[in-house]
Amino acid sequence: MTLPFAPGPLGLGCAPMGNLYRAVSDDDVQGLVDVAFEHGVNLFDTAPHYGYGLSETRLGAALQGRDRDRYLLATKVGRLLVPVGEVEPADGQRAEGGVDGSDDDIFVDTPPLRSQFDFSHDGVLRSIEASLERLGIDRLDLVHVHDPDDHLDEAFAGAYPALLRLRDEGVIGAVGLGTNPAWIGDAVLERIDLDWLLLAGRVTLLDDSGLPLLDRCLERGVSVLAAGVFNSGVLADPVPGAPFHYAPVPDDVLADAQRMAEICAAHGTTLAAAALQFPARHPAVATVLVGASSCAELTTDLDLLAAPLPDDLWSALAGRGS
Repeated sequence: MTLPFAPGPLGLGCAPMGNLYRAVSDDDVQGLVDVAFEHGVNLFDTAPHYGYGLSETRLGAALQGRDRDRYLLATKVGRLLVPVGEVEPADGQRAEGGVDGSDDDIFVDTPPLRSQFDFSHDGVLRSIEASLERLGIDRLDLVHVHDPDDHLDEAFAGAYPALLRLRDEGVIGAVGLGTNPAWIGDAVLERIDLDWLLLAGRVTLLDDSGLPLLDRCLERGVSVLAAGVFNSGVLADPVPGAPFHYAPVPDDVLADAQRMAEICAAHGTTLAAAALQFPARHPAVATVLVGASSCAELTTDLDLLAAPLPDDLWSALAGRGS
């Protein structure tokens, strides 16, 4: 694990602090952090890409005055922030908007910056230096390589050697990977001495393609942060037009989610509670990571994680198509 202490069962994903889909205020962020501490949430996961520095800046401000030994802080490398209009894509790098690499920006009311892929050794060092400055802290507990899907060669040659050296020198606590596709996790796990894997949207009730990867993580002692447990939203509220993997949910996927909601209701619970607790059942999963843009959302997620679920619910959900 190579962290000073274990994270709690629920971690806070900080993309919403970067105005993901809608603007939030500095007061909203401060409230989120305060509620997190009140309920024992001790891991905060951010990235330079989230709001183009806004998430890191706001999170750092909200953590000021807190005992640094009471919380774990994770950020990411692989994207450098550059001023709008000064982007010069080269060698397959380009400025990007959405988290899926599209030009459709999903962050609103952000600083005049954009992300540019850079998985080089020097790029990683520059990224960490900038993150520490934005966060206003002097150390990072966990650093993930962020979505290296189309840049694996550069990540293997530059980013990971840099992070492993920084880990050995004690500059950072642990080295991780943040990804959506399970095959990226497999590729990195084969070559890199990872401490952590952040896997988003692939250990869910609708997409469990990441389960074999979690089995391999368990064998190798790699701890897992399970993110994207609602598959962008449809598992929290299965209605037409709900998001699924950052796009409107297809009709067949919506029908499946609605069938699961009916099964959960018949068992006296909700689909959202089952979705949040599903990845936590795998022994490799140390923490379920949720993004929240308000105190109410965070307390709801805490309640969902603590909700008692009947043992036969899982077999009923697994057999829904039979």
